[in-house]
Amino acid sequence: MTQVQQQSAPPSEAGLARDAVGLREVLFQSITAMAPGAAIAASIPSGAAFAGGALPLSVLLAMIACLLAANSIAELARHLPAAASVGAYASRGLHPTMGFLVGWMYVFVQALVPTLLLLQLGFTVAPTLHSEWSSYPADLWWPWVVVGALVIAAAGYRGIQTSAVLGTILGAFEIAVFVLLAAMFIIKAGGHNTLAVFGTKYTPDAHRGISGVIAGSVFTILAFAGFEAAAPLAEEARDPRSTIRKAVLGATLVIGAVYIFTTYAATVFFGPDKFAGFNADSSSSWVGLAKSSYGLFWVLVFFAVVNSTIANANAGLNVSTRTAYALARVGVLPRQLARLHPRFRSPVVAVAAQFVIAVGATLALGFAWDPMTAFLLVATGIVIVVVTVYIIANLSCIGFFARFRREEFSWLRHGLVPLLGIAAFVPALLTAAGIPAFSFVTKLTTPVSYAGPAVGVWLVVGVGVLAYLWTHHRERVVQIGTVFGSGGEEIGEPDGSGAGTWAGAGVGAGHEEAGGAEVSGAAGGGRAGGGGDSGDGEPAGDAVPAPPVAAADPEADSEGTGKEEDGSPS
Repeated sequence: MTQVQQQSAPPSEAGLARDAVGLREVLFQSITAMAPGAAIAASIPSGAAFAGGALPLSVLLAMIACLLAANSIAELARHLPAAASVGAYASRGLHPTMGFLVGWMYVFVQALVPTLLLLQLGFTVAPTLHSEWSSYPADLWWPWVVVGALVIAAAGYRGIQTSAVLGTILGAFEIAVFVLLAAMFIIKAGGHNTLAVFGTKYTPDAHRGISGVIAGSVFTILAFAGFEAAAPLAEEARDPRSTIRKAVLGATLVIGAVYIFTTYAATVFFGPDKFAGFNADSSSSWVGLAKSSYGLFWVLVFFAVVNSTIANANAGLNVSTRTAYALARVGVLPRQLARLHPRFRSPVVAVAAQFVIAVGATLALGFAWDPMTAFLLVATGIVIVVVTVYIIANLSCIGFFARFRREEFSWLRHGLVPLLGIAAFVPALLTAAGIPAFSFVTKLTTPVSYAGPAVGVWLVVGVGVLAYLWTHHRERVVQIGTVFGSGGEEIGEPDGSGAGTWAGAGVGAGHEEAGGAEVSGAAGGGRAGGGGDSGDGEPAGDAVPAPPVAAADPEADSEGTGKEEDGSPS
């Protein structure tokens, strides 16, 4: 049914750094992408107005919902260890065109993740310094943006080992600070500790009962966004089929437990009956409670939040540059984005592009409105796309295992669980988009409401690019789901014939993608996926640089001899 086909490149032509990071670093890639410090201090309290003192139960439900999607992504990562990650999953599980659109949208929002966090860095540091030293201007936020962008760009330039170590150190620090403070809250709460916060007893009058808990969980789901960020490191991780799966599930479980513990601590310490008034700033916040209860301990909380923004921006840069690299090496993005540093094996052009986008977009949006408003605008656009990607990943899991892995298909793990995951994320998507399908959803106001149209414009542009590529360079679109850097595999038809086509894609039997070698310069020397290759290594037509390891097209003849052929989908 399946045929594994690999071709390793010579060392000088290797792709991303192989076996560069292990489970610990990959785990913290997902952990820091979730920005636990910032989420605990700012994101999760946004659900308190709806769930009140039952917010710990809301967080528990949100974790369960995210585990459903994490299961689907983990299952797909076990078979498709690709830097394209969610793009490859959608390409294989649904259709190559869907894979392109998912990759196109995902690289767009991940490129904005550093902007989001740098905005938060600016509006966190400047007012805090002003409150302590009045001589510091409260609106002098932009230098911190530049400093933060330089830090993550330097780590990204030095390669995945440097950026992964940075993420591990920063992630461990922010978790330690909030867990320690939470433990102090629980001890100080004494006899006020109660498990009743895991019921509906303390929901506010305006959102009484389970409806308030559900509303709170919709808002807290957003604090888990980023759990899939380990997936794009598949080509740089040791034993990626196992490591990525463990990291995605492990990060969701570990940070979910941290969220539940810290939310419980804040609830019982502040008072569950008045917790609906808890928020992200003022005295009724994590920083406020730390200041009033433990004096200078608030400084550690402040540093933990600042630390969280840098760590999350660093993780976002890793995701955006690896996704851009994966799309560029097959020719659907400019091939320069796949150029690698000869020593660090980092996608240096993509890192440079990310630095320019991060600084440019952050300063432009921050000065056009203000950092907080710009933050809400960017966050809304990111959440709309990311939640949609989670829904598509669940669908892809069903499609992939139903079509290509029938012998492994489980109605529970690959059927019911993904469907429940889709159902869990639909309310979150509607909430993020400001579509008032539920009583707790409010319409977005300007300029935050511009996020939806901005996402729509980028999608329309992507559809136009897809139409061109599908007409003129169809093999490039297909390769998003067939090109892997480690252990690529060819997946045939469910019946083993491999003779079908991608829903009229024109990918016929007997055609295999050539698994050539990728050079460190993205534009040169690789073998082409275009048809008519003469077989002497010189491509005919537009050359598509092939990676170190390439998998054949899913619909290629899986009963062939395994002999490599030059050719492409016709």
